[in-house]
Amino acid sequence: MLEAKNIDLFYGASQALNDVSLAANTGEITCILGRNGVGKSSLMQAVTGRQPIKKGTVSWMDKDISRMATADRAKMGIAYVPQGRQIFSQLTVMENLKTGFAALPRSKRKVKDEIFDLFPVLRKMTRRRGGDLSGGQQQQLSIARALVMQPKLLILDEPTEGIQPSIIKDIHNVITILRQQGDMAIILVEQYFEFARDLGDKYSVMDRGVVTVSGEVDSMDETEVRKYLTV
Repeated sequence: MLEAKNIDLFYGASQALNDVSLAANTGEITCILGRNGVGKSSLMQAVTGRQPIKKGTVSWMDKDISRMATADRAKMGIAYVPQGRQIFSQLTVMENLKTGFAALPRSKRKVKDEIFDLFPVLRKMTRRRGGDLSGGQQQQLSIARALVMQPKLLILDEPTEGIQPSIIKDIHNVITILRQQGDMAIILVEQYFEFARDLGDKYSVMDRGVVTVSGEVDSMDETEVRKYLTV
């Protein structure tokens, strides 16, 4: 479904990614692990087109999208839940959800009941402003907004960051359901090792802008992976 090959990415003279490759397949969860500042979010910026790459290719369903605009990638089914949630604090919950319509043709612009089945807490908050929600509720709203786009690839960038344990469990359950439905690929960027290990099918560990370890989660060497997550 998605294949990024030999990606180099720079911020000015500073290299954030060095020859990084990544693949994500429908019905699977690919986990990207690593400490803060090692290039995980930069890789997601490259995949979504928010930052231009210096070298390499990003392919989506066998089409080269390396130079395609972010909005056009979204219209092709790539949805991104950014680190820090980035919901619109002055808009209501329903208005936030409807911003996901921008990637859809008019005939598909509907907030489906399945969104509220996944996130029941949002059903009774549709008229509340996003800024009045708790951090955990905002994270659920951010994921729900991405799902309104009816994506084929869902990218979750640090969804457990700053979230209380009960909401982390809810988000875990939602991601499990999405994988079981089998109609989208999921990339999960995480520092929370157990959360990623329990959900993932494949994994890549990053350090200083490169992939150091990767493979199937079932054959993961936990000791090897954890040393790249500790400070």
